[in-house]
Amino acid sequence: MPFPIHRPRRLRGSRALRSMVAETQLSPRDFIFPLFVVPGKGVRREISSMPGNYQLSVELIVGEAERVHALGVPAVILFGLPESKDPLGSSGALDDGVVQRAVRSLKKELPELCVITDVCLCEYTDHGHCGRIVDNDVDNDSTLELLAAQALSHARAGVDMVAPSDMMDGRVGAIRDKLDSEGFINLPVMSYAAKYASAFYGPFREAADSAPSFGDRRTYQMDPPNVREALREVELDIAEGADIVMVKPALAYLDVIAAVRQSFDTPVAAYNVSGEFSMVKAAQQLGWIDGERAMMEMLTAIKRAGADMIITYFAPDAAELINKESR
Repeated sequence: MPFPIHRPRRLRGSRALRSMVAETQLSPRDFIFPLFVVPGKGVRREISSMPGNYQLSVELIVGEAERVHALGVPAVILFGLPESKDPLGSSGALDDGVVQRAVRSLKKELPELCVITDVCLCEYTDHGHCGRIVDNDVDNDSTLELLAAQALSHARAGVDMVAPSDMMDGRVGAIRDKLDSEGFINLPVMSYAAKYASAFYGPFREAADSAPSFGDRRTYQMDPPNVREALREVELDIAEGADIVMVKPALAYLDVIAAVRQSFDTPVAAYNVSGEFSMVKAAQQLGWIDGERAMMEMLTAIKRAGADMIITYFAPDAAELINKESR
């Protein structure tokens, strides 16, 4: 037809029209909010590289989770900074560890909140790596038992879901076997299935006190150039019993999220990581970008790529903005 007949701009002329034809809709229900639990009482330390995010003692975690849940965010994921560290990350599996205590408090005070726990050793080891060190490298197979023990301790505390993030081969199966053998057959596993060795984790190292004391994590986290390998990782984790699979980071790996979504029917999560968050906050503070618009554009892109749920430090701000715009 002649040019004047088709004018796509007709449906962009007002906010109402744009909303009516929007192909991707964000909701607070899409978000999972990370929380960092520390020992002590009355502890509320802002994470300098992640404005608006805090290290919180157990009794303050409930209040923060309640605030976010009231905005419509259905879930939180917990990371723990323990009282003590050792080469095997033993404190991560203690029944009275900081994460386990936080789980019990959250489930008592906010039973409708979905509480997820990160299962890894990096926060609990004195060397900062995600497993047991043998010959100056992380030993895959002997680490599996440690991870399974940690997941079991979280299950006993009452968690709603465990999320192994270590990237050891076979860890989903080891955790699934341990949970099933102890009667936790209905506890889901959300696997960090395609977790890349990324430069975007920097601020998290401060938040979780988890920087490795030597070397890096490239022998077990994925190499950024690879997509087909990510699909293989996802396929293996699903075969081992993963109920949800995750891509991490999100923004630099939108193509991976899309490929996973197109290849598998399993629910897909994406982790909008600390570096992605902090870049926006830093540029906003310098007056270089509109932080709110950048936040919403970023989260929309992640969902548009195929993520069913997004772990994000933006969760409270984004949920509040979505709720305000929907009124």
